[in-house]
Amino acid sequence: MADHLFDDFNPVTSKQWKQQIQYELKGADYNETLVWESPEGIKVKPFYHIDEFENLITVSEKTAPFKITQDIFVHDLEKSVNRALETLNRGAESIRFTIEDENLDVAKLLEKLPLEMTTVYFHLSFLSIDFVKNIDTIAKNRNAQIFVQIDPIGKLAKEGNWHSNLDSDFDTLNTISISCQNINFLSIDGSLYQNAGATIVQQIAYSLAHANEYFNRLATISKPIVFQIAVGTNYFFEIAKLRALRVLFNLLAKEYDHNLGCHILAIPTKRNKTLYDYNVNMLRTTTECMSAILGGADTVSNLAYDALYHKDNEFGDRISRNQLLVLKHESYFDKVGNPADGSYYIENLTQQLAEKALALFKDIEANGGLITQLIEGTIQRKIQESAAKEQELFDSGKEILLGTNKYPNKNDRMSHDLELFPFVKSKPRKTLVTPIIEKRLAEKMEQERLESEKEK
Repeated sequence: MADHLFDDFNPVTSKQWKQQIQYELKGADYNETLVWESPEGIKVKPFYHIDEFENLITVSEKTAPFKITQDIFVHDLEKSVNRALETLNRGAESIRFTIEDENLDVAKLLEKLPLEMTTVYFHLSFLSIDFVKNIDTIAKNRNAQIFVQIDPIGKLAKEGNWHSNLDSDFDTLNTISISCQNINFLSIDGSLYQNAGATIVQQIAYSLAHANEYFNRLATISKPIVFQIAVGTNYFFEIAKLRALRVLFNLLAKEYDHNLGCHILAIPTKRNKTLYDYNVNMLRTTTECMSAILGGADTVSNLAYDALYHKDNEFGDRISRNQLLVLKHESYFDKVGNPADGSYYIENLTQQLAEKALALFKDIEANGGLITQLIEGTIQRKIQESAAKEQELFDSGKEILLGTNKYPNKNDRMSHDLELFPFVKSKPRKTLVTPIIEKRLAEKMEQERLESEKEK
């Protein structure tokens, strides 16, 4: 009985739907009233219909549900170990250690962790063959799944410098690729482009060109490549972004006989987070994590609501982790392998984003590739132009952030005067920099000082 509920109803074509909509508009123009255009040049219609789709692109399904990851900056080794163990006991399923000291005893850091059932990520700010070899040995001896996020091109994009120089860095990577067979050693920091203000099409294309540089310059890549991707506030577009990225990467990888797919580690963006009305950050990170999960991220690392102005702390980490625990264990976001399949809107967005990103990728390759364009400053200039357009839309109210430039909190002293984080500086040209928020922090501290004096 349940198989044929709608057989008694005649099908309605997209043409019939549009005619009815135009009738209901009572003379108003359909395109001007109901169709809007995104910064990527994609015109979004009010409805989508099956008869408009003939050859949909296929997104490969994941084989496992997403993992909840907790970030830990390693300063004090013993405290970091205890924090990792406590975090795992409280629901985290994997740990990502950020390490700046290459003399750290990595064996001691990992010896108490249940590596047989816990995935570990290492985000390293240095490039050391010996350090990575030590991790590889531990992974082999303990049958652990470990991802070492090494990305010299990402360092060039972010800071304008290599670890040593181009040739030396890639010689080191080639040595690691040959001698370390038990770990994933390669990562693409696509979050840098999003946080700098790139459009979604640019983010996909730059991440793809980023990966293509490694395919061209490394002798062998025998493990899946990690893509670290920042997820923005445009809910459905962000779902489609991750899907389009996976489709295009698989297409590119086949050209190099690489059939291992990619591993997506998703994190919420920093561009739309606020200092003053900080509780709204929890709402934004929740929807951004939802987009990441529905888009097919393998691992999600949430951003604490106070991450922009506090150091890592137990409360902020616990709240961010609980957001993911609710999505996984109470909302059951992990129960469907590819939940966005069948949504004509998301399928259409995926198709258009993939086509536009592929065209931009081809243009980058035709003009020397990503490294050449980073050195010339072309990528920085393009992102800066996109960031400026986004700021203009925000200032004019055409791009809305609820609680900030729409229905602002009257106690939020910055909401009426917010500038989206200026990640891209005009000088130096060859650098994509991290958020510049010192001015706002100083203003906040001064405000708190004045209020404290008034109370006295």
